[in-house]
Amino acid sequence: MNAPAPALRNAPALLRETRNGIALLTMNRPEQRNTLSEAMLASFAEVLAQIAADRAVRAVVLAANGPVFCAGHDLKELTARRADADGGKSYFQYIMETCSSVMQAIVGLPQPVIAAVQGLATAAGCQLVASCDLAVASAQAKFCTPGVDIGLFCSTPMVALSRNVATKHAMEMLLTGDMISADEAQRIGLVNRVVEPGRETDAALALARKIAEKSTLTVKIGKEAFYRQREMPLAEAYRYASQVMAENMMARDAEEGICAVLDKRAPRWEDR
Repeated sequence: MNAPAPALRNAPALLRETRNGIALLTMNRPEQRNTLSEAMLASFAEVLAQIAADRAVRAVVLAANGPVFCAGHDLKELTARRADADGGKSYFQYIMETCSSVMQAIVGLPQPVIAAVQGLATAAGCQLVASCDLAVASAQAKFCTPGVDIGLFCSTPMVALSRNVATKHAMEMLLTGDMISADEAQRIGLVNRVVEPGRETDAALALARKIAEKSTLTVKIGKEAFYRQREMPLAEAYRYASQVMAENMMARDAEEGICAVLDKRAPRWEDR
């Protein structure tokens, strides 16, 4: 196999482009199947922190260059650390915790994140899709959590996967390692919609634009509340959601939005 050109090796692992308030992030290591290497995870952590603090960004689309969306962890990078004094255990723990932090940063981001999946998403790559708030997939995309096939159960991908799909669907993917199609991923709730190959990024951007038209304050409040209440018992979730709605009603955008409905006009958001 030919080595990647120097320009490609030196290019950023994660590209960022802004389009009318939408941050388009593109994983840019196609020769490495866009694995979540230490460098890729560091890039994610840095860029997500920047976006979280950027009030001009109203939504995020996550895409990838090459035929593979993301093949999970870099197994070569992990295996090389078996020569460490502790057999690599400290490094393995560091990578898994770093990856988990990135996934939580996606969930905790004030802006919604939409995955645009053009190809294969395996193991932690499937976890990445499941961690996004929404997902659009090419009809050619495929998904799996195949760790069980190599003696390494997909325990961290399991966290995100089990919060996206029903228990038996998640367990079947985790226990068999079988690949599922984009249509099956949509059927079980891993992705929102399936589009013609090559249209996944455009479709994700169109969805992002629709969200970007809303009040960013309202979207931020709603996204945070959605994930927090989901982990609560029913009565506690209702108490929390009632408090959130009461506080939300005090926002300028809620007052404006309600007045706009009553006045039969378009709202003028101030994001506060």
